[in-house]
Amino acid sequence: MQYEIRVDGHMSETLIGAFPELEHVTISDQTVLYGPVVDEAHLYGLLARFQSLGLRVVELRRLLE
Repeated sequence: MQYEIRVDGHMSETLIGAFPELEHVTISDQTVLYGPVVDEAHLYGLLARFQSLGLRVVELRRLLE
């Protein structure tokens, strides 16, 4: 499954490095990370990582493959 996760603000390279399995792009005042999520546990793990780093997820969606 492919997911797109939008985060409020511009993430530094250090923060982006915490998500090596995802690609990223900066659009306006958001950072968009996208890539494969293998299962529900992986998805919840990603969300926990965002939370632990103090990042605010503003949108999460599954992409059509």
